[in-house]
Amino acid sequence: MPMSHTTLDAIATGNPPLRRTQQEAADFMAEIERLPDALQNRLPAVYRGSAIDQRYTCVPDYGREDPDEFTFFPKDWSLEPAPTTEERNERYREAAIPLAEDVGRRALDQADVPPDEVTHVVAVSCTGFFAPGLDVELVKRLDLPPTTQRTFIGFMGCYAAFNALRVAHGFCQSQPDARVLVVCTELCTLHFQIDDSLESVIVNSLFSDGAAAAVLSARDGADAQGRLAYADGRCHLDDDSMEDMTWAIGDTGFKMGLSSRVPDVVGDNLPSYVENLLGPHDLSPDDLDFWAVHPGGRRIVEGAQEALDLTEDDVTESLSVLRDYGNMSSPTILFVLQRILEQRAQGDGAPPERGVAMAFGPGLTIEGALFERV
Repeated sequence: MPMSHTTLDAIATGNPPLRRTQQEAADFMAEIERLPDALQNRLPAVYRGSAIDQRYTCVPDYGREDPDEFTFFPKDWSLEPAPTTEERNERYREAAIPLAEDVGRRALDQADVPPDEVTHVVAVSCTGFFAPGLDVELVKRLDLPPTTQRTFIGFMGCYAAFNALRVAHGFCQSQPDARVLVVCTELCTLHFQIDDSLESVIVNSLFSDGAAAAVLSARDGADAQGRLAYADGRCHLDDDSMEDMTWAIGDTGFKMGLSSRVPDVVGDNLPSYVENLLGPHDLSPDDLDFWAVHPGGRRIVEGAQEALDLTEDDVTESLSVLRDYGNMSSPTILFVLQRILEQRAQGDGAPPERGVAMAFGPGLTIEGALFERV
């Protein structure tokens, strides 16, 4: 019986239309009247040191200089009273659906998979909720069969794309005709908090809005030949960092906790994580052609680079995605993978032979996957 592979057939990415340079974002934040002077003084350095040039948002107010034109925040620079969680969630629904539809449609087109061949949809998000949810909206708007099996992965944070890829792999390994559409959609800027903590200033300087879709298929040996396939995935939960990265629902949106320990915790755990991922395949880091590291922030990438003894070339795409988009949570690693596959394709257009992708999130958890060309 032919061996079945789970191939990665396409990745499509997208963002809301409003793009702001990091300097423009810093200027907006500097106008907020209730930000304490001590944090106002720190703000320029935090934004300059982020290694981010520009970010995207679904909140038009971030692109406006006159508060009389605000439609999301109150019409003055106090930004009080802050939008409620209900108001933010309504804005999420308005912006997330068309963004998810767009990347999903383009991914299917790139993969040359007709809508009626899609067997499963896996929708991912941690920045908003509604029901019927994004999974149902994707089935309806993309004209997928009403029998399409749907899964929603919520509130898992930056590593959630790997949970989705693992679910897609399971479908592909159990159903010979599986065609799985994975869509990650995050609108992080809806939840920026204005308070008297440096933690909030840092969070506001890092996160952005975006979406990415991937198509994975069950293919036998001949049909899979030359394609990049999902070979394996691993999870690692650190024993002592439950409070270092958190995501909680408050009255004025979702509130993130982000400890300065995160880069160190990630770095301490990465070598054993990679060993556990590669060991069962008799591979070592020297056997890899690429590393896709989730750019949670500059220090995260630098910490991973040091812990794994990676070269500048190994983290080029991670840092370039951080520079051009910021941290978009779950879609971000698919942006990195897309850029790697586009820029490191072989002369015949074939993907690189083998590589590892990884991301980090609440728990503190490392999730990742091994990809190999068939």
